[in-house]
Amino acid sequence: MNEQQQCICGLVPALAVIGGKWKALILWEMNDGPVRFGELKRRVQGISEKMLIQALRELEADGVVHREAFHQVPPKVEYSATEFGASLNAVLEPLCRWGEQHMERIAAFQRE
Repeated sequence: MNEQQQCICGLVPALAVIGGKWKALILWEMNDGPVRFGELKRRVQGISEKMLIQALRELEADGVVHREAFHQVPPKVEYSATEFGASLNAVLEPLCRWGEQHMERIAAFQRE
């Protein structure tokens, strides 16, 4: 039995794309349109430049994020969610609402 057949549900492939601490947050920041690297770094608090670069490359390789480089001075690069990425962002919305509804409870458990 191969790995695809072992998947009980779609969580395994979904988490393979956005798993980890940063990828979902980065994708979420592209919900309203293209974002420049520096702006992403400011919005995703606590992420290092190295981790941001690595996560963006992985998201791009998975077809979730599009990178567009503008040949100008100074150089400009924008990142945006692809149609595939936007469909994933739509699924993150209920998860975001759930987190907002239970934020205090989660924080209380984590303090214990």
